[in-house]
Amino acid sequence: MFSPEYKKRLLKHCSPTARRLFAAPESSSPSDRFIPCRANNNWETNYSTLTKSNENSSQSKKQRECGESARDSLAYSCLLKNELLGASIEDIKNVSDENKMGYLSNSNRGLFKFQQPSRQDFNDPCPYSLSPVTLKSQKLLRSPRKATRKISRIPFKVLDAPELQDDFYLNLVDWSAQNVLAVGLGSCVYLWSACTSQVTRLCDLSSDGNTVTSVSWSERGHQLAVGTHHGYVTVWDVQASKQVNKLNGHSARVGALAWNSDILSSGSRDRLIMQRDTRTPPQTCDRRLEGHRQEVCGLKWSPDNQYLASGGNDNRLYVWNQHAVTPVQSYTEHMAAVKAIAWSPHHHGLLVSGGGTADRCIRFWNTLTGQPMQCVDTGSQVCNLAWSKHSSELVSTHGYSQNQILVWKYPSLTQVAKLTGHSYRVLYLALSPDGEAIVTGAGDETLRFWNVFSKARSQKENKSVLNLYANIR
Repeated sequence: MFSPEYKKRLLKHCSPTARRLFAAPESSSPSDRFIPCRANNNWETNYSTLTKSNENSSQSKKQRECGESARDSLAYSCLLKNELLGASIEDIKNVSDENKMGYLSNSNRGLFKFQQPSRQDFNDPCPYSLSPVTLKSQKLLRSPRKATRKISRIPFKVLDAPELQDDFYLNLVDWSAQNVLAVGLGSCVYLWSACTSQVTRLCDLSSDGNTVTSVSWSERGHQLAVGTHHGYVTVWDVQASKQVNKLNGHSARVGALAWNSDILSSGSRDRLIMQRDTRTPPQTCDRRLEGHRQEVCGLKWSPDNQYLASGGNDNRLYVWNQHAVTPVQSYTEHMAAVKAIAWSPHHHGLLVSGGGTADRCIRFWNTLTGQPMQCVDTGSQVCNLAWSKHSSELVSTHGYSQNQILVWKYPSLTQVAKLTGHSYRVLYLALSPDGEAIVTGAGDETLRFWNVFSKARSQKENKSVLNLYANIR
């Protein structure tokens, strides 16, 4: 096309891009040249969709805090892609699956497209259609979506609880299988029937200058154990309003109680855990578990009644079996007192625990292997934890500094709901016998009832006939 001498003189005055263009070897056919297709490119849109590494963490945190609106945002994003970019998305479920598999990652997306020029299909609507969107977008909007569960941010009932102590290490509220709520107020224990709303006083310890430090119902809900500041535990027959046993042995207040059939475990400020059969004479002590170096403030038996989890003010979480007097597992990752403990009823061997003000973390443990699993920083003191009976969700109550109630979905750990209302630390939590409602108590001397869990059993839950703990023979 040009003579060699003229070409050399021309290249001296050209830009680097033009030099590469003129330096390219001439070909006999245009098929061996790489021609960029810029006809359908929106450079500003493509540039704005490039991934930014510093936005990944903030985006995941935002999705965890706003779990309910994540699906709506995804649907809106798909609708915009259909209308503006001709993406041809018909079902939001397919997009969700591709996101999980990483197919929509923008890490390898370029600013230009190199392809054969072709006519772009924007899914032209029927000329007689009255819809302002294309056919693909209409299918997208009609695609079935999972109904979101709405959780009320307002408690459905509020009860006054005068003299409810603002003490992190106590456990003063419990809900029985007979739908009766037990609350320790000062030196008295009161019973509130959820069926009749009748309130009765079970016992009064003021005559001996004592106060109530913990309450716990037996599994069938016919007996109530009451821990006291003086270190002894009383067992009451609720129907007869009569004390049937008095268990001594602790030298300091008893802040944690847990039942395993007729065996009652008690944790005290004297750092001991005692296990006693309530059917035997009170002088008999079956087992003494020594391991904690400070006050024991949390006790929970596993759903199969084989393992006992204990948390203490020494930042330790221990797991005990029914045979040894030393812990079979020890977890030391928490940086503050461990009061909040809960075993999952859906995942065998899964234990969750929460730390105090200096820790603020909820940690998950696989007790079958002894390995830590997930961890989430809640930003405030974790006071209580409880699993839903019907789905893989759990609720946590918090103290300093947000005094909130959070509902989490496991294992994604997305926040389903955030409930506020207490003006003090939410120190007490109990689950209703139907697994649908919870009651929370705080130092503001109120008990608040919330509907947080779904009553329907999750369809994804494994209902194997080999599960020995889910069937009655």
